[in-house]
Amino acid sequence: MRKQLLTAVLSAGLLFGTAAPGVAATHYYHYRTRHQYIQHKRHMRTAKRVAIGAAGGAAIGALAGGGKGAGIGAIAGAGAGALYDAHERHRGR
Repeated sequence: MRKQLLTAVLSAGLLFGTAAPGVAATHYYHYRTRHQYIQHKRHMRTAKRVAIGAAGGAAIGALAGGGKGAGIGAIAGAGAGALYDAHERHRGR
């Protein structure tokens, strides 16, 4: 009985805790100007490019050298992703 009550309370807390920030986020984005939105999108694109490079490097490093190789590959992949992002920004994309 006590376990079920604790589970119900935690579930309700998680449910109501995630509902409130969702409403707040819609108002936050509503007041952004076009310039702010484009700058936000630019940073998200950079983060995505670096993350994809890190994930690819980690996968290749894990296949080649196990756990230590995955770490080294992730660092190398993140660096390559950052270089690619700088190249694409210079091209205007």
